[in-house]
Amino acid sequence: MNLKSAVIFVICLFGGPLLANAEEIGCVTTAWKLIGANHKVCVEAFHDPKVQGVTCHVSQAKTGGISGAFGVAQDPSQFSLACRQTGPIVLPPRLPKEETVFSEDTSLLFKETRVVRLWDEKNNTLVYLAISRKVIEGSPFNSLSTVPVMPWGNRGE
Repeated sequence: MNLKSAVIFVICLFGGPLLANAEEIGCVTTAWKLIGANHKVCVEAFHDPKVQGVTCHVSQAKTGGISGAFGVAQDPSQFSLACRQTGPIVLPPRLPKEETVFSEDTSLLFKETRVVRLWDEKNNTLVYLAISRKVIEGSPFNSLSTVPVMPWGNRGE
């Protein structure tokens, strides 16, 4: 392992970027398994860690069976994303044009679902893109959600 690879590994292990923590909303069984966990689709919610007032929900397919029960199964690259304004949106002074806001492993090694926030300044819109990434080869599967930055107003009055 060269020095550059070692530094990247240490940064990823201990000091990676600020990412959102997801809260599991619930799971629905899609296929019953006689042995091990059932196949299912799970929904998680997370708040954009740098933009107050935005909540995203991501649904992902989870592989069951014996390997799924032990956490060593590779989940399929099947997911959906929906992001909405859930309060007054507060943009930081210097919002990056592109930034990873959520990441979750979908296999024991080298595969993840990642949500990247893009800033469309011209249209005053936050764009959230969910992708599947592998170290060697990515996937074309993706899901997109947009949140226009608008006044929140007097909710409920």
